Amino acid sequence: MIQLQNVSKKIKTNQVLNNISYTFEEGKVYGLYGRNGSGKTMLLRAVSGLIRLDSGSIYVDGKKLHEEISFPENTGIVIENMELLPRFSARQNLKILAKIRNKADDRSITEALKRVGLDPDSTLKVKKFSLGMKQRLNIAQAIFEKQKLILLDEPTNALDEKGVGLIYDIIREEREKGAVIVIATHHKEDLEELCDVVLKIDEGKIVCETAP
Repeated sequence: MIQLQNVSKKIKTNQVLNNISYTFEEGKVYGLYGRNGSGKTMLLRAVSGLIRLDSGSIYVDGKKLHEEISFPENTGIVIENMELLPRFSARQNLKILAKIRNKADDRSITEALKRVGLDPDSTLKVKKFSLGMKQRLNIAQAIFEKQKLILLDEPTNALDEKGVGLIYDIIREEREKGAVIVIATHHKEDLEELCDVVLKIDEGKIVCETAP
């Protein structure tokens, strides 16, 4: 469970998050939508611990972010044009990441790559990947350690119809496993197909909450 209490953040003169209070519950998919600059991505950054707040608090399973924990434990994130190490293959990238927490083994890496539609035995370097292949790998790194909090910024960008279907299936499967999943997207289809709760963000505030 992720609890936001009066969360605010200003960058220069722009109030990017404005006194947001909300609770994200386990086993649900939340969709964030709004115009560019509305605060969607900044909210993901705040929850992931990538930015410090000006005021307010975020609790992850009861632990206060930036006090009791530096980052949310067991979190997968895809945010804003991510790109993994270009000189390595998909498997090599995940093996390097796996060394940070020593939680995922070769079997977990193989499974994640297969789930997103990438060949786990390919030696092709990431620098030669298409945009769609890079996005699939980004999704793989967000799930290969069986993460319980999954934050996805435009997860279906650059994907063809088959790729979109795979990602939809993965998100549904992770929800069934009890993960908290928060998606920021411009794609109406993502919201309709995936989300249990849709939150409209405008000028750094949650202005509307609906169930599709």
